[in-house]
Amino acid sequence: MKLHDLHPSEGSKKRKRRVGRGIAAGQGKTAGRGTKGQNARSGGGVRPYFEGGQLPLVRKLPFARGYNFFNPWKVEFQPVNLEKLAKYFESGDEISPETLAERGLIKHATDLVAVLGQGEVDHPYTVKAQRVSASARMKIEAAGGTVELLPWQRGGYRTR
Repeated sequence: MKLHDLHPSEGSKKRKRRVGRGIAAGQGKTAGRGTKGQNARSGGGVRPYFEGGQLPLVRKLPFARGYNFFNPWKVEFQPVNLEKLAKYFESGDEISPETLAERGLIKHATDLVAVLGQGEVDHPYTVKAQRVSASARMKIEAAGGTVELLPWQRGGYRTR
C-alpha cells in the first residue's frame, strides 16, 4: 500500500447541497426556505424562548420554586442504622466511612455518614462518623464501644 492508494470508504463522503443554483438543481429559486417570511430572509429566525411577542412561558412561571429549585448549600448524609452494623461487622471492628463503603453500606468513602439508632448492638465497636444520633451513641457506649465524630465541612465532600 502506498500513499496514493489511500482513499475514504465508499459512502463516507457526501457532496454538499448547492442551493439556489437554478431550477434544474432541485434546490433553486427559494433554496428550500419556502416563500417569504422571517425564516426565508438572510439572518432570519428567532432567538431561543421567543414566542412571537407573547409573554414567554419562562416569564410566566414563578422563579425557582418547589422541585425545580437547586439548593447548592444542601448537605446530604448517608444514614446507616445500628442493625446494619451488627449484620456486617464483627466485635471490636473499627467502623468508618471507608469500611462502610468497602462493605457496600454506602456508595462512596467520601460520603457524609449519619449513624442512627434503629436496632440493637451486642458487640463493642469503634464508630467514626460525621454524625451519630443520641440513641445510637447511647447503645454503642452501653455495649462497650466508642464513638468519634469526624470533622466535615460544606463542599468538602460529595453533595447532590
